[in-house]
Amino acid sequence: MLIAIKNSKKNKDYHENKQEFSPSMVKIIRREDSQEEPLYLGTAESEHIEMYLKAIWYIRERGGDVKVSSIAQLLNVTQPSVVQMLKKLDSLNLLQYTAREIEITLEGERVGKQMIRNTRLLEVLMKDALKIEIDEEMVCGIEHHMKDIFTEALCTLLNHPRLCPHGHDIPKGMCCP
Repeated sequence: MLIAIKNSKKNKDYHENKQEFSPSMVKIIRREDSQEEPLYLGTAESEHIEMYLKAIWYIRERGGDVKVSSIAQLLNVTQPSVVQMLKKLDSLNLLQYTAREIEITLEGERVGKQMIRNTRLLEVLMKDALKIEIDEEMVCGIEHHMKDIFTEALCTLLNHPRLCPHGHDIPKGMCCP
């Protein structure tokens, strides 16, 4: 069995650069029948970026002050790690970071909101449709790999729920009435 990995180009901003951070295509080629089976490997960097944006979105949703300390506490990481990631997010134009202020950009807001939406829809799927206990670790593993078309289809399948099982609002999508 051979494994071939396709690399993607580096682009200037996150939206175009999503391929760099999103799953890379891996093909397993079976010698006996020469058929290819595509597999996808996620990158930790993309997921970290999305988790920070999700955390910032969540803090803002709750009316909290977005500070290094509040992000560190929510994500259970050190403050120097948060500062390092905020600088990276700033360089990707997902937020504007200074020692005094953290201001999320429209693109950063979009990504954070999408992660929250994905999480909450998956929780509704597990609890209400599948009738299984919500597995937050599984939700976190899936939410980063959901394309918009899948999220919209899931929302429609679930009849556009407004609240997650924890009682939090689910951000509306393009499919929602």
